[in-house]
Amino acid sequence: MNRPKLQDVAARAGVSVATASRVLNNRGYLSDDIRRRVDEAVAELGYRPNEIARSLIGQRSALVGLIVPTVADAFFGELATHVEGALAQRGYKMLLCDCHNTPEREEKYLDLLQGNRVDGIITSTHNRNVAGYGRADLPIVAIDRRLGEQIPTVRSDNRTGGFLATEHLIARGSRSAVHITATDHPGNERAAAYRERMAAHGLEARVMAYGFGASVDERRAAIETWLTVNPCDGVFASDDVTALMALDWARKTGRRVPEDLRIVGYDGSAALHTAVPGLTTVRQPIERMAVRAVEVLVARMTDATASVEQEPPLPVELRHGWTS
Repeated sequence: MNRPKLQDVAARAGVSVATASRVLNNRGYLSDDIRRRVDEAVAELGYRPNEIARSLIGQRSALVGLIVPTVADAFFGELATHVEGALAQRGYKMLLCDCHNTPEREEKYLDLLQGNRVDGIITSTHNRNVAGYGRADLPIVAIDRRLGEQIPTVRSDNRTGGFLATEHLIARGSRSAVHITATDHPGNERAAAYRERMAAHGLEARVMAYGFGASVDERRAAIETWLTVNPCDGVFASDDVTALMALDWARKTGRRVPEDLRIVGYDGSAALHTAVPGLTTVRQPIERMAVRAVEVLVARMTDATASVEQEPPLPVELRHGWTS
């Protein structure tokens, strides 16, 4: 069955195409009877307006693209939910783009979103050297990622988070705590804070990076192998899923948690907290990050000439559990 068109709606309602368009766009005075007939025709036919075509007239699509590494991760799933809600409150719809942790797909989504005339983009991926952002011609806001001086970044206080996690493990008696993260680079503030605090206590810092593009199975295998050959009494994981993999490894190998191995995660998403309420983790203000990113983006879409000011980091907190 062909998708119903505006002409079909007009014919069913017994009005002109121009009148049907005015009803759908809420333009000008129209009688209640005409509005009712058009609304009924829309419902009966299952008509959906072409938002992209409408944007060609108004130069505004009311669409915002959100690019995330993977919605399978609880943090990004929760982030997407809050971004969508914040956008809806301001009259925008969200197009969700899951780039599956690959820079090639991220580049394609950037081109796709710009080609389809979205009003702005929020990105929370961590692929490096994605060139598309530098040549983008629409407002962009990054979450927890620096893309350049002309793109504002909304983030939580990663350095304080790394400090809290490392100091907590040391205070609980860990002397050989390790840090497990996706990528280890100079901009990784959680890893930097971990190294700083370990050095301050005269302890050896060891960082294991499993690779941002690793699948769940590849990540699990790398973590279990590394922990097996690198004895430790504490794990500071850069996210809660990695923390749960370390917890599962401890169970498989007969290590007691927290007696033999103390574990601290990162993110504190509602889904992970519900599944494993006893996980000690650094909780990010996920909803506040999402809402603030939307606020900054809407401001830039309203005034593209406004100067770019980098956002101060939002506070984090350590949520205590039985794993440490």
